[in-house]
Amino acid sequence: MGFFNELGKKTSEATNKITKETKLRLKMGDNKNKINNLYQEIGKKVYEKYVRGDSISIKEELKEECDKIDELSKEIEEARLEILKLNNKRLCPNCFAEVEKSAAFCSKCGEKLAEEVVTEVPKDVHDAEEKAEEVKEEKEKKEEKESE
Repeated sequence: MGFFNELGKKTSEATNKITKETKLRLKMGDNKNKINNLYQEIGKKVYEKYVRGDSISIKEELKEECDKIDELSKEIEEARLEILKLNNKRLCPNCFAEVEKSAAFCSKCGEKLAEEVVTEVPKDVHDAEEKAEEVKEEKEKKEEKESE
């Protein structure tokens, strides 16, 4: 009976993982659709102003849509990182490729991977690029100190 209990437990765990990943992917897809709709709204507003010959103040007239896009993008990134976690993967801090948690080097760019995993979620792609640059600079400083 122990064999069947263990088999049932493993099957249940795998099913739960697949279900959770599917829900996260559906949420990501829904948020991407919402972002595309917001892009259309922004484009429509800009074009209507253009046709009327009016100027547009992005910070005033489009702030609400842009804030929504930032919020939805953050949710997408959080879901993506959760999926990575479910699949025992992480992101390379240099090129943001998906790599196995246990990998010592990135299979895409060859970057040596630190043992600890950065869990901070970047607000947007720009923040992610800045974070990657900071991590790279810290690593270079550490390597310089070690070579002295």
